[in-house]
Amino acid sequence: MGNTSLSRRGFLAASAATGVGAAALSACGSSDSGNSSGKTTIEWWNITTTEPAKKLWAQRAKEFEAAHPDVKIKIVTLENEAYKSKMTAQTASGKLPDIYHTWGGGVLEQQIDAGLVEDLTDQVSSWTDTYVPAALAAYRFDSRTYAVPFDIGAVGFWYNKALFKQAGIDTPPTTWSGYLDAVTSLKSAGITPIALAGKEKWPGMYYWAYLSMRIAGLEAMHKAATDADFTGDGFVKAGQHLKDLVALQPFQKGYLGAGYSTPTGEAAAMGNGKAAMELMGQWAPVVEKDAGKGLGKDLGFFSFPAVEGGKGALTEVFGGGGGHAVRKGAPKAAVEFLKFFGEKEFAGKLVKETGLIPVSKDARGALTDPNLTAVSDALNAATGFQLYLDQAYAPAVGQEINDSVAALIAGSKSPQQVTRSVTQVAKSEKS
Repeated sequence: MGNTSLSRRGFLAASAATGVGAAALSACGSSDSGNSSGKTTIEWWNITTTEPAKKLWAQRAKEFEAAHPDVKIKIVTLENEAYKSKMTAQTASGKLPDIYHTWGGGVLEQQIDAGLVEDLTDQVSSWTDTYVPAALAAYRFDSRTYAVPFDIGAVGFWYNKALFKQAGIDTPPTTWSGYLDAVTSLKSAGITPIALAGKEKWPGMYYWAYLSMRIAGLEAMHKAATDADFTGDGFVKAGQHLKDLVALQPFQKGYLGAGYSTPTGEAAAMGNGKAAMELMGQWAPVVEKDAGKGLGKDLGFFSFPAVEGGKGALTEVFGGGGGHAVRKGAPKAAVEFLKFFGEKEFAGKLVKETGLIPVSKDARGALTDPNLTAVSDALNAATGFQLYLDQAYAPAVGQEINDSVAALIAGSKSPQQVTRSVTQVAKSEKS
């Protein structure tokens, strides 16, 4: 999945589990950011390992250096898992890079609470005022901004228009009851309604997360994490609604053992026209084409339906992206580089050449792909935003949600047992 999977995956490692000692890493984040040439050195850690983005980012650093002869940008590019391990160790040692990649959410909040992150609110407000509010949401705590996004995405239903038409479904459903009716119609037409990578767990988590959003509401999801208590009625109902969906037997044959991007997995089932829908992020069209044939103009996108009587809204979005944070006490040039990196012309180039969804409304004109435009439209219209749960919550809590929801889908856990298991882990993280 390239960098798309990186934006989905949170900072899942815990300090005690890494085995990577801070002493084994190069020192960074020191108060002395100069070098022998008298230049200020800014150390920038990122996970952009694929082309053309890697080349573009390096070029941007060179352009900044040309405009600021007294500054040197030292780029450290790491593969996702190596980055997570090293950043865990750096965080534990209290030494962060001057600029570093962040997914926001729980790990960034922990770094903020430790006093390691620069409050960027007043320094970036004048040039992030055109940013999509959903793009900033993962990096804001107590109305303060601690990172600047460069990438944003959202999860929704990707569907096969031809199969919907074959089943007599004229328009995508906007309510949960309408969604279940669509599933029934597809099955009656001999069509597999949904592709699911049951083996990998996180795709199934999307259903429970969205149903929790739609039923309990965003405020309740935040409160559950704060109170370490997910046993509320809204979360139990989310599990029950998911159980109702599973009871319709909507998934492809062998879904419990299916991978996501494998030749016989979820994306291939969609890309080869063997299933009518999948609940997935903005990277889905690319992976469907890589794993299968791709659907071309038959591929459409719609938001996760509203649940009747729920506290959430159809316009509240579940997703995530990538941003840059700055260590506390970093040279002023670090923030200046973030502003330079986010300028409209370069942002447009990233959109055109790398497929990123623009975080700034000023760069939307560079977006031409109809699939990404559909996701961007949903993000621009969003009235609320929920970060991926394995990023928004403590890593162990996110993992337990993945595991417990997978067990619910497999039939080995009840909706109540899911909420109790997640609560137990959440409380242990608080103690």
